Amino acid sequence: MSHREPEPTIVAQNDALRARLPFHDRADFDDADRGFLGTLEDPAIRGEDGDVVWDASTYDFLAGEAPASVNPSLWRQSILAAKHGLYEVVEGIYQVRGLDLAVMTMIESDSGVIVVDPLVSAETAAAALALYAAHRGERTVRAVLFTHSHVDHFGGVFGVTTQEDVDAGRVEIIAPEGFVEHAASENLYAGTAMIRRAAYMFGAALERGPRGQVGTGLGTTNSTGHIGMMSPTILITHTGQTLQLDGIEVEFQLAPASEAPAEFHFYLPQFRALCLAENATHTLHNLLTLRGALVRDPRSWARYLTEAIDLYGHRSDVLFASHHWPTWGQERLIAFLSLQRDLYAYLHDQTIRLLNRGVTGAEAAEDFALPPALENAWHARGYYGSVNHNVKAIAQRYLGWFDGNPARLWPHPPAALAERYVTALGGIDAVVALAQRAFDDGDYRWAATLLDHAVFSDRDHAEARRVYADTLEQLAFGAENGPWRNFFLSGAHELRVGNFGSPAQTDAPTILAQLSPELLFDAIAVRVDGPRAWHLDLAFDVAFTDLQSRHRLTLHNGVLVHREVGGTADAPVALTISVSKPGLLHLLAGDVAAAGAVFDGDPEQLQQLVSVLDAGDPDFDIVLP
Repeated sequence: MSHREPEPTIVAQNDALRARLPFHDRADFDDADRGFLGTLEDPAIRGEDGDVVWDASTYDFLAGEAPASVNPSLWRQSILAAKHGLYEVVEGIYQVRGLDLAVMTMIESDSGVIVVDPLVSAETAAAALALYAAHRGERTVRAVLFTHSHVDHFGGVFGVTTQEDVDAGRVEIIAPEGFVEHAASENLYAGTAMIRRAAYMFGAALERGPRGQVGTGLGTTNSTGHIGMMSPTILITHTGQTLQLDGIEVEFQLAPASEAPAEFHFYLPQFRALCLAENATHTLHNLLTLRGALVRDPRSWARYLTEAIDLYGHRSDVLFASHHWPTWGQERLIAFLSLQRDLYAYLHDQTIRLLNRGVTGAEAAEDFALPPALENAWHARGYYGSVNHNVKAIAQRYLGWFDGNPARLWPHPPAALAERYVTALGGIDAVVALAQRAFDDGDYRWAATLLDHAVFSDRDHAEARRVYADTLEQLAFGAENGPWRNFFLSGAHELRVGNFGSPAQTDAPTILAQLSPELLFDAIAVRVDGPRAWHLDLAFDVAFTDLQSRHRLTLHNGVLVHREVGGTADAPVALTISVSKPGLLHLLAGDVAAAGAVFDGDPEQLQQLVSVLDAGDPDFDIVLP
C-alpha cells in the first residue's frame, strides 16, 4: 500500500543512526543462533478449519542491509526476532522461538517436561511442543508455568495440556499471586478498546515486508489461533518460595507491579539458570503500552532486577526470558541485568527530577538523553517501549494527564477543536496546503498535527487523507520503535483503504470460564449502559449450582452491585436463577436453551439487565473521528 519512496529527510535520518550505533557488534547474532536444533518443515501452522494462524516464512524477507524504508536499528532487531526453531539453552532446557510473539521454554524433568509460557494460541503451542518432541523425544507435560498475566504467556495452554489432566492432578499450573484477577482485568474490563488499539500496535492489517510490518521489537507479531486460560493449581506468593516439580527444584522471585501486575522470576539451581520472565529482554520495554494498560512502576521494576542480581547473579551461568534469546556467562549476564536495571531506574529518577523543576512530561520526553552506556547497548534501545513514551508514562503515573497549565485543563475534544483550528487557519484546503509544505520541508510531525485537525473536521476530504497517509508513512519509515512504525502504517492503511476493525477477541470462552463469580460480575458491570439504566431498579439472586454459592445483583442509578449472600437474613428478591457458571455465560449471550438455568420468580429482572448491556464497538475509528 506504499505510495511514495522514503523522502530524503528520512533517508538521512536513518543513515545518521547507522553511522552512530555499533553495528559492527555481532554478539547478539551469535547468541540468537547458539544451540539451534531445527525448525518446522512447514512454517505455516493451521487451525482445525485449515486457516493459517501463524506463518514464520512471512518474515523471510528480513535479511541483508536495511532498506531505506526501515529504520536500520529496527531492521537489525527484526532479523534477530524472526529467527525461528528449537534451541538448546543448556542441556535439559530448550526454547522454541519465532513461532509466536513470545518464547516457549521446556525444562526436562525426571519423568517428563515442564512448559514455561505456552504462547498466545493453542495451535502454536502445540506446534512448538511437537517440534521439541521431534528433536528430544516424546515427554509427558508435568507442569506449566505462567510467568505473568499477559495473554502471550498463557493463551496457548490448551495446546500443551488438558483441563482433564489438570483436574486429575497429573499436571500442575503454577502462576504468580493475582494472576487470574489481573489477566481478567486486562483482557476484559477495557478489552474491546485494548484489542482495537492492539491491532494498530501489532500491525494486524499490514502486509509483511520492507514497506509494511517488520515486527514489534519484542518479537514478530502474535498468532491468531484459539486463546485459552486455566486457573493455577499453585500460586507463588513470596520471594524465596520453592517447589519440587517432577524432580526439578524451582526457586521463585515474586515481581508484582513490574512489566505485568502479576509476575515472577524463577531460578533453577540444577541448571544454574535464571529466568527473568519479561522484565529483562533485549529491548527497552513499555512503562505504558500503546494498546493501553495501567502505567507500570519503573522504580519497583529496577529494584526487582537489583534483587535478582543479588539473589541469583553469582549462582547463574545462563539468563533466559520469555522473549528473545538467552545470555550466557556469569559476567555477561550480570552486566546485562545491571544495564537493564539502570535503564528503568534512570528513566524514573531523571523524569521525576525534571517534573520537580516544572518540566512537563511532553517537554521532558522531547529532550531526554540516556547515558552513553545505555544509548549504545543494543538491548536498551527502544524497539518496543521508547524513551519518549515511557517518560510521558512516568509523568502520567505521578501527576496524571493534566500538565498544570490552566489553558490545557478544559480544551475542546478533538473534533470540536479541529473545526476551530481549521477555521482559524483559513479552511481545510489551506490547512492541507500548509501540511503539504511541512511535508516537503521534512517536518512530518507538524504535518501530521495539521492533518489530524483536517480529517477530524472533514473525514472525507480526499486530499487531506492522501497527504496524511503519506505523512504517517514517512514517520513509519524512520521509526526505530516497532509499535510506533505499526501505528503510523496502520493509520496510513485506514486512511487509504478503510477501517480494518479488531482481528482478535479478548473474551474467549475458556478465559471467561476461569473467572471467579466476583470477576465475572465485575466484567458485566462495566458493560452496563448507565444512562439507559438510570430508570431501572432491579434485584435478583444467582445461585451457582456448580459452586454452591449465591450472589445478589442489584441495579440502581445505573450501577450494578454484586455481593455473595447466604442464609435467611437477606431480604427476599423477585427472582432467583439457579445456573452453573458456564450456563450463566450462555444466558447473558441470549442462549437460554444452552444455559440449563432454572428461574424462580420474574425472569423480566434478568431480561431488563441484559437489555442495557453494551457490547462495546470493536471497530471504532482511531485515525478518523
